[in-house]
Amino acid sequence: MNLLPIRPSDVEDCRHSAASIADAMQKFINQHSTVSIERTILLFYGVAGANADGIPLINLCVEQCVNANIINQGVAYQIAQHIKAGSCSPQESAEKIGYGGEIIPITITPQEAIDILKPFTKQAMEKIDSSCHQRTTTMEGFESHEQKRFGPLKYVIVATGNIHDDAVQAQAAAQSGADIIAVIRSTAQSLLDYVPIGATTEGFGGTWATQENFRIVRAALDIEQEKQGRYLHLVNYSSGLCMAEIAYMAAIERLDMLLNDAMYGILFRDINPRRTLLDQYVSRRIIARANMVINTGEDNYLTTADAIDAAHTVIVSHFINEAFATQAGLQKNQMGLGHAFEIDKNIEDSFLFEIAQAQLVRQLFPDHPIKWMPSTKHKTGDIFWSHRVDGMFDLIGIMTGQSIELLGMMTEAIHTPFLHDRFIALKSADYIFKTARHLGDEISWKPEGIVVKRAQNVLTDAKTLLQEIEQTGFFSAIAKGSFGDVCRTETGGKGADGVFERHESYVNPILDELETNA
Repeated sequence: MNLLPIRPSDVEDCRHSAASIADAMQKFINQHSTVSIERTILLFYGVAGANADGIPLINLCVEQCVNANIINQGVAYQIAQHIKAGSCSPQESAEKIGYGGEIIPITITPQEAIDILKPFTKQAMEKIDSSCHQRTTTMEGFESHEQKRFGPLKYVIVATGNIHDDAVQAQAAAQSGADIIAVIRSTAQSLLDYVPIGATTEGFGGTWATQENFRIVRAALDIEQEKQGRYLHLVNYSSGLCMAEIAYMAAIERLDMLLNDAMYGILFRDINPRRTLLDQYVSRRIIARANMVINTGEDNYLTTADAIDAAHTVIVSHFINEAFATQAGLQKNQMGLGHAFEIDKNIEDSFLFEIAQAQLVRQLFPDHPIKWMPSTKHKTGDIFWSHRVDGMFDLIGIMTGQSIELLGMMTEAIHTPFLHDRFIALKSADYIFKTARHLGDEISWKPEGIVVKRAQNVLTDAKTLLQEIEQTGFFSAIAKGSFGDVCRTETGGKGADGVFERHESYVNPILDELETNA
């Protein structure tokens, strides 16, 4: 499609302001850690298991370090000291700390701790790199099919609560033509400060995100993609109070994409802003190493704020998410920025406004796998009208070259999609993607038209807000309700007590490795 006539200088100014915002926050990130980050380090070192009550050993181990007031030195420091004192592995050390409460005085230097852990750190990196290599090799085996495919990747969700049923429904979705399957996470899991262990068969509004559940669905898709002759992408959620832990589990189990946003947990789950920024940084370092793709959540802003008035906040968040992701070592092709078809359908020319927003996002971030979300806010129980809306949404998706498209379901406002609901959505998308394949190539913009003016105005407003945030600070913007009309304070929210300032002797060889070899 021909490019919209927007000023390159405005785009440069937006990126400059976003980078400045991220730089200021990175100073804070580099000086702090969280209990979730420390638990993730134990996962890297192979620590597994739980007590009789089902509390993960990694949680027990970190809690003991918190209670002993040594967590600011990093849990890895205490693990290294135990190995020095005679433990044979991080697992044995963690069991002594977590189950036995054995906290021992530190007698080794930080460098000695790093050296003691060096073989375990090397092994941990080799494990995550091996999973990444396996996924990449598998994807390359289906390259010929990818070269023939056109239109956005077709993305659907499963959410039965039972992981074994999810696996079957994921295979059924693939048989109907889905390219990406997301397993929706059980309601409120993002507020749990631990990750359940093992397979689960009950959930509300979705299925628990656990490492075993990841393995089960990935295995099912591995079987199905061989039958289909094309690669099938698997998605879950790295958000909430366990962002880094879930990122690690997903990387090991060869997931392809993770819902991972710098602000979603703050705004929509009332998780402490400091906690979220720290956890998203480390989770993205893991995602970068594993060569996975993030999906950001700007589409959610338009469910709580008006999609006409708040369109520029989506663009602002895109630039900020991009800047934070860059700080964490992600490449542009790993940054799946999200936006949505959420303007009130009763507004005259709303379709043109949607085109303007979609084309603007695509044009501002040409190398990013943009994720295009369907209408949900204005859906009703009228399935025929809903299906028509989804068709208009699909048309913009192919016309503006969106990368990933979460297909709308005609029963969106009624229930979790049935198998046939997905089949109908996939069949409709295939029809529109095929018949309108080159529509975008045929379009040029009227310089003084509705689409051009709308895009220019949204970009101007985004630039203004970014410059304001650059001056007042990121936390201040969140407190003022700049995104999604939701206000959150810097020190409020869930998980604030899990944030701590690093001691000058803080040890974290895993993070050092992730940052050094990005």
